[in-house]
Amino acid sequence: MELKITKPINLFYEEPNADRWFKYDRYLRMIIRRIIRGKPKPGGVMIIAINLMRGLDKIGVPYRLNNYKYISKHPEEIACIIGKPHVLFNMEWKNPILFGAGIYSHPIDCPDLFERYPNVKRLLVPGEWMRKMFEPYYGNKVSSWPVGIDTEHWQPIKGDKIFDFLIYDKVFNKYETELVDPVIKILDQQNLSYQFINYGSYTHYELRDKLKVSKAVIFICTNETQGLAYQQILATGTPILAWDRGGYWQDPKYYPHKVKFEPVSSVPYWDERCGIKFVDADDFKKQLTVFLTLIGQFKPRDYIIENLSLEVCAKKYLQIYKEIEGSLI
Repeated sequence: MELKITKPINLFYEEPNADRWFKYDRYLRMIIRRIIRGKPKPGGVMIIAINLMRGLDKIGVPYRLNNYKYISKHPEEIACIIGKPHVLFNMEWKNPILFGAGIYSHPIDCPDLFERYPNVKRLLVPGEWMRKMFEPYYGNKVSSWPVGIDTEHWQPIKGDKIFDFLIYDKVFNKYETELVDPVIKILDQQNLSYQFINYGSYTHYELRDKLKVSKAVIFICTNETQGLAYQQILATGTPILAWDRGGYWQDPKYYPHKVKFEPVSSVPYWDERCGIKFVDADDFKKQLTVFLTLIGQFKPRDYIIENLSLEVCAKKYLQIYKEIEGSLI
């Protein structure tokens, strides 16, 4: 399919920021937060928007961002609503819409999406297991699309590898005792050194500093819809021993009282170049031996550049855009 674009595509992304106490107080609260907390750290959906635009820049595709005045005057043009969902829900759109990937977590949050918004032509979700979860509700109008990884920022980092492993810990409650504690015990038994980084409490600078002195990463997470963090790690050339338990999607907002879906994945974008996966503490001991034998043979950065670079993912987005455009003729 020819991916040439003759005019800018129309992108829309906004964080929800409603007035709370009086009209326009959201702007005052924004200023106060900036003074107290400093420059805000981009969240997951914001990174989707930013990295898509970076990818489009790299492949020379022009775009407009949040130009509502223009799009209202051109109802024939596609509106690409990256997220969040209120951007779709709070405005009467006349345009054909490419919606996602920064949307809600499950179709039960909007089961009548395509009835309420028939101009939504395609819904994007971050990965394949999530697409399968959405498919029974939305059929073939759902596509999986990952946002790109900045492989210029996340490059191999030279340093003295004084730790055998960096343990990326993104689990809580029972999994700390059921998985993390046995993993640490096995590492101690084999005299393997390690350090930790905990989800939600680190900066990119801290992650890069710890990768600089680590030979490999043990990635411990129940599931990822895309998994930007582990993909950033792979882009540095660092192989991963990843816990991929499968099983049910266990978001407490939905499971088990509303939704029971399986299987999920902690590393939804992956091949043998990235490292090795294990399913539980017993399997970890076995796969650890294999991993240490093969550690010099993995090529994780090659996988990211081939499948998840900014350019590659922007082209995939553009291909979906062109498919919608072709269906409108």
